[in-house]
Amino acid sequence: MSHPIEQLKQIMAQLRDPESGCPWDKKQTFESIVPHTVEETYEVVDAIYAQDWENLKEELGDFVFQAIFYSQLAQEQSLFDFDDVIRCVNEKLIRRHPHVFSDQVFHDEAAIHANWDKIKSEEKAEVGQSCNSILDGVPQSLPALSRAYKVQVKCAKHGFDWDTLEPVVEKVREELDEVIQEVRCPQPDPALIEDELGDLLFAVVNLTRHLKHHPESALTRANQKFIRRFKGVEALAAEGEKTLDDYTLDELDHFWEQVKMREKSSGSD
Repeated sequence: MSHPIEQLKQIMAQLRDPESGCPWDKKQTFESIVPHTVEETYEVVDAIYAQDWENLKEELGDFVFQAIFYSQLAQEQSLFDFDDVIRCVNEKLIRRHPHVFSDQVFHDEAAIHANWDKIKSEEKAEVGQSCNSILDGVPQSLPALSRAYKVQVKCAKHGFDWDTLEPVVEKVREELDEVIQEVRCPQPDPALIEDELGDLLFAVVNLTRHLKHHPESALTRANQKFIRRFKGVEALAAEGEKTLDDYTLDELDHFWEQVKMREKSSGSD
């Protein structure tokens, strides 16, 4: 029996076969698969947060299949194949970890990161991708919170950052005040309100970073907590044999506080 990866490559080739392949797979392009890649990425993340390891195994398989699919498309166009992809990542990992794969020594993690950035810059220069800005390497397709975080980290590495927490906190307060000020204008401008909300979110991301957390992870936890508690509210509402719409906001708030008290007594977040 062939190696699992080789079998997967053969399956992919069969799916794309012009004569006997799958109609859906045959019509796909690099661009058309992108939404599926994004979806599969989040399904991997969901499985990890849920600690559903059996499902994670399946989702990682789907994730690998995305790389196989792109590689098959590239092979058909004589660009590269999956083996080229694997060789590329192997060489890059070895090249970017000289402290592991050679006798080069760094005294701390900061020095390791600095060398990593130096190697990346040299790699880009070799292929004619020199950057005009340190921010050119931040992917434009990142979710906005992650992109803001990445931008801030890049700038901080070059000294453009506050050294203490207080000015970071003050900036959040300042941006919140500016949002409220714009909202309370006699004729609020939706575009200006959106600008101020963006500044506020950017400042909150900065606060999150200074507190050594990632905004995506923090917001994910908040989403999960809210959903869990709201489902508790729905359960309490159902006990009265009424729909949510039949309750007043004060009554729903009372259910919410009940759910919070239950969580605190049980030791949940």
